[in-house]
Amino acid sequence: MDEVGALRGELCALHAALPRHGLVAWTSGNLSARVRGEELMVIKASGVPYEELTPEAMVVCDLDGALVDGELSPSSDAATHAFVYRHRPDVGGVAHTHSPYATAWAARGEAIPCVLTAIADEFGGEIPIGPFALIGDEEIGRGIVETLAGHRSPAVLMRSHGVFTLGAGPRDAIKAAVMCEDAARTVHLARALGDPIPLTREDIDALHDRYQRAYGQR
Repeated sequence: MDEVGALRGELCALHAALPRHGLVAWTSGNLSARVRGEELMVIKASGVPYEELTPEAMVVCDLDGALVDGELSPSSDAATHAFVYRHRPDVGGVAHTHSPYATAWAARGEAIPCVLTAIADEFGGEIPIGPFALIGDEEIGRGIVETLAGHRSPAVLMRSHGVFTLGAGPRDAIKAAVMCEDAARTVHLARALGDPIPLTREDIDALHDRYQRAYGQR
């Protein structure tokens, strides 16, 4: 329970990054974290305004999305997050946003092509498009897992819905969401000028390998 308490505090603080980076509107979007060593996750409660979030607004669910601990109802995306954790043991954090540029690509049902070194670095190729599914059960989670199975990307655009990003922890998931929106905006602007030039697979592989192994402090 000490870890759960720490995760509640961490998630409460990390949620502030979503409106700060313009990734959500009103009460939309959410972030979750896996509880290590347990079949549990911590996730934002449903419909709580970001400025009113407290650690107590982070609820504990099992990996079917059912409430285990907390006074509030979990996010309507709880079953989606739970499905991802059940089927991707490498994932420790999941973020969901409706960031405007990336969601515009999702509305078109179109993947974001790998035409920038930053996309190759972070996503290892295109940011793929996943299928449409109704909110409330695990079908969105199934679409996320099945779509990302053929990609190195930690982000997927779910058609007519928004962005889901995965990470080793919740901070990594938020970083992927920020970078996804940045890529979506930049490629949109590039297309207004003409046809962006795709990177070659050889260059994408080299850029992704360098970024994942050598970038930053180790």
